[in-house]
Amino acid sequence: MKTCQVIANLFLCYICCAFERPPVTRLANDIFTGGDHILNNTDTTRRTPGDTLSVLPSKAYTRLMFQKTEHIKAAPGTKSVLFNKTGQKLYAMNLEGMSIYEFNQATRQIAREFKFIPTAGIGWDYDSNKPIHSYEEKPVEACLSHDDKFLWVSLHNAASIVPIPTEPVFNWTVDTSDIKIKQKKIYIEYTGSANKDSIRVPVIATGNTPKVIARTADSKNILVSNWHSHTVSVLATDTANFPYAKIVSTVPVSAIPRGIVVDEERKKSYVAIMGGASITVINNESWTKESEIPVASNPRHIVLGDSGRLLVSYNKLGRVACIDPVAGKTLFSAPTHAQPRTIALSKNHRFLFVTCYSSDKVEVFKVNDNSFTRIASLNCAGHPVGVDLFEDDNKLEAWVCSYHNGTINIFSFGKK
Repeated sequence: MKTCQVIANLFLCYICCAFERPPVTRLANDIFTGGDHILNNTDTTRRTPGDTLSVLPSKAYTRLMFQKTEHIKAAPGTKSVLFNKTGQKLYAMNLEGMSIYEFNQATRQIAREFKFIPTAGIGWDYDSNKPIHSYEEKPVEACLSHDDKFLWVSLHNAASIVPIPTEPVFNWTVDTSDIKIKQKKIYIEYTGSANKDSIRVPVIATGNTPKVIARTADSKNILVSNWHSHTVSVLATDTANFPYAKIVSTVPVSAIPRGIVVDEERKKSYVAIMGGASITVINNESWTKESEIPVASNPRHIVLGDSGRLLVSYNKLGRVACIDPVAGKTLFSAPTHAQPRTIALSKNHRFLFVTCYSSDKVEVFKVNDNSFTRIASLNCAGHPVGVDLFEDDNKLEAWVCSYHNGTINIFSFGKK
């Protein structure tokens, strides 16, 4: 697409930011014993995880005890983080660094770096709401599929996503140079080794400024929210054949889309329309738009809770909410610090972690049947944006990437 065409497509789009900070409410159920900040939850009910492929700790817990914060170096402009299903590896999408780090959870060390070769592209200045000269290879969000064998990554300025095979034995040695499909070369560097690998990955066109990527539980379909195109791309995967996926549906939405969550039981996908005040419902059998759920303004991220309820962050309003998608009603909500971005739900579905961008906070809420209770508000410098959780029987770790200072903060909690 020519530069002028891209600029025309981007011109009318916007983002809402710079909002007043909501009043700080008293932390509930805070107990300090021997320096530990104890987070209470009296609900001992076992829950089914929203991600059907995630590993659920076998030991039930009702409390989290804050233990420590660690800081590890990431790359410039890290935008999102994602654990694999065992929790042994964490992938950090470095938007400004134009790379992906693979961290070892246990050692906190970078095991591998996937480095893109920069090529000229058109980006977007979210402060001035204008297109700018930039590079195509800026990773935003990602999704793992097929037992973590593929990492699907959205490239902010390339109007596309790329599937990256995570294991060398899969097909790194396959020569795809003669295949007439657009490809990008990636170099893989290993910490502590002079050895390097390189692979070519296919470029799969979606829409302008792709953001969140989600998948169905069987990995047969991938969904991508396209910010500036006001669409959701649906792809059918075929990992046996290059380029591993193709578009099977393009779903128009009313305004800027971002967060996506797939509900396998209801066979529906829910898309947060960040540029408006609704959640789009997509039918997962026909891959068409089914309805709109009216919600508050500027919903950004969305996760699936118990009983098919949706938990949503409202960037502009500084709130989180619980929504019944069947009734189309907001059940309850709570204020957060300014600009809540990514949210992550514990595997027992009782604790919600929220990154609050401009206020440099990470907040933790207890998810009750009819309310949220804020139980922690933790300092996190550098504008936290992405978060994912590691859990085993004894502990929970919230890995949070801060966009401005290139740091990943690890907040560790003991379980009781």
